[in-house]
Amino acid sequence: MVVIGIDPHKSSHTAVAVDETGRKLAQHTVPATPDGLLRLRTWAAAWHRRKWAVEDGRGIAGRLVRTLIGHGATVIWVPPKLMARTRASARTRGKSDPIDALAIARAVLREPDLPTAHLDQAALDLRLLSDRRDYLITRRTAAINQLRWHLHDLDPALDPGTSSLTGPRRLSTLTTALTGLPASVRRDLALDLTAEITTLGEQITRLEQQLTQQITTHAPSLLAIVGISVVTAAKIIGETAGITRFRSAAAYAMHAGTAPIPVWSSNRTQYRLNRGGNRQLNTCLHRIAITQLAHHPPARDYRARWTAEHPHASTKAALRALKRHLTNTIYRALLTDHHRLHPAT
Repeated sequence: MVVIGIDPHKSSHTAVAVDETGRKLAQHTVPATPDGLLRLRTWAAAWHRRKWAVEDGRGIAGRLVRTLIGHGATVIWVPPKLMARTRASARTRGKSDPIDALAIARAVLREPDLPTAHLDQAALDLRLLSDRRDYLITRRTAAINQLRWHLHDLDPALDPGTSSLTGPRRLSTLTTALTGLPASVRRDLALDLTAEITTLGEQITRLEQQLTQQITTHAPSLLAIVGISVVTAAKIIGETAGITRFRSAAAYAMHAGTAPIPVWSSNRTQYRLNRGGNRQLNTCLHRIAITQLAHHPPARDYRARWTAEHPHASTKAALRALKRHLTNTIYRALLTDHHRLHPAT
């Protein structure tokens, strides 16, 4: 079996083929164009038993991976951190596209249980919508912060303080108040920011409506879990990118960064925080855990039982245990929704 590691970029893709022992066989660089992808597949045809390993780069490798999978190839996503560790442990010093591609291929040999990629248009659409919503919210927050400074200078009474500046009614009232002030550059900038915040709010609302329509039919079991909203469910599905990629709940926990890491060398069993995995998924799990501890008695009961069984553990360790437990619950819910939509699989 030959593993072909690819270091993807916007303008080019560099591929390195290695054998089962990790020995480099060949390398090839092609432009990131349809013709370049065809040349890459033609070059790889020299090895009949092969699989592809691609660094998991959001937005850069998507077209490449879709093309490979569309032609029946087996593609494995390699997390950037895993690739970096493999490169650091190699005898070859430095960093280049061929060195990175070689590290990507060898990472697959060192970690044979990495999940494979597959085409999941629904998950891709949800991730695109979720990412767009996050971007618009970031822009709106920045605009609100600028607006508050202008309001403080124009008239501190116009600033609602701790109240939100996202509601259409409040923004309309603020626009009327600003219009009544004497003309100035600062007033005009404040009016522009108010209009921008209003427009961004309308776009965010439309995106949330789209997410609601898709999630309601796509993931009812996931939505039934306490603490998971439409936005959180969309983020989970988009970042999971197909629950069938994972052979077990433990593999999914490793992907989400909730699998505990052992850190002991004596008789006392001890684990530490896992800083690896998908941080977007990990953030979702953290929010769900905090919400359940506040509003879901079974979550509090689980934490109490775990704390009683581990009297020397910290409060943060108990929270990490709850997140690991929630990962199993979410894994089962995603599988249930998948089998409901695809009963033949």
